[in-house]
Amino acid sequence: MSEEKWTVNFVVYRKKGEGEPHYQTFTLEVSPDEYVIDGVERIWAFHDRSLVFAHACHHSTCGACGMRVNGVEKLTCITRIRDVTTNGGTLRIEPLRNFPVISDLVVDMSRLYVGMDKVHAPAVHPLSMAPLEGGGIKPPRDVPMDDGKEYLRLADCIECGLCISACPIAGTAEDYLGPAVLAAAQLQGLNRAPDLTAIVDCVDGVWRCHSAYECTAVCPSNVDPGWRIMDLRRQVLAQRIRRWFGGA
Repeated sequence: MSEEKWTVNFVVYRKKGEGEPHYQTFTLEVSPDEYVIDGVERIWAFHDRSLVFAHACHHSTCGACGMRVNGVEKLTCITRIRDVTTNGGTLRIEPLRNFPVISDLVVDMSRLYVGMDKVHAPAVHPLSMAPLEGGGIKPPRDVPMDDGKEYLRLADCIECGLCISACPIAGTAEDYLGPAVLAAAQLQGLNRAPDLTAIVDCVDGVWRCHSAYECTAVCPSNVDPGWRIMDLRRQVLAQRIRRWFGGA
């Protein structure tokens, strides 16, 4: 890490309970090669222990530290300070949009998780997992190579919620399934899971999307939910055409 030091003003969104939201500024000396989450953690450790934020893995696999940095959705554990501000500059740190704020930088992600359940995107099958000594589980021994995808919820998706936060439609339509959920349905495929058609072929499903591709722009895992939604539309239209011509 560079020994260079910058002075950066962290302007942090604060909200507690029914109190009015406001911003609080913390001026830190940081290395420009540190990550934004490092600055947030330093605020909590040395300036204000009441700051509430989420973090876990620190290497972009858990999705917990998603926030808005200067108005753009980011995983703060992989966002270097030098990439989003300058020496003497400002970092505005805010919670994700389109989710209820629980406290400060933490939001209620139920919207995403409920949507994933609607399209029954499976996590690892709990009944097929064997317990390990000292806790934890191990995968089943006999997972067919061609069916391995059924043990994934969505390849590469870490369920960080950045795509929903960035989506302009998710901010105006509370019942919209959202990019990550529709991408999960696309991955399963309507031919393999035809019952998903009724869930996604509706006003709050694939047809609510306005193809802004903001979701793809902020996705940290290259899931490309915008493309997946367009492909899911093609699958829906193909099913409709088969039905019109008497197909199954």
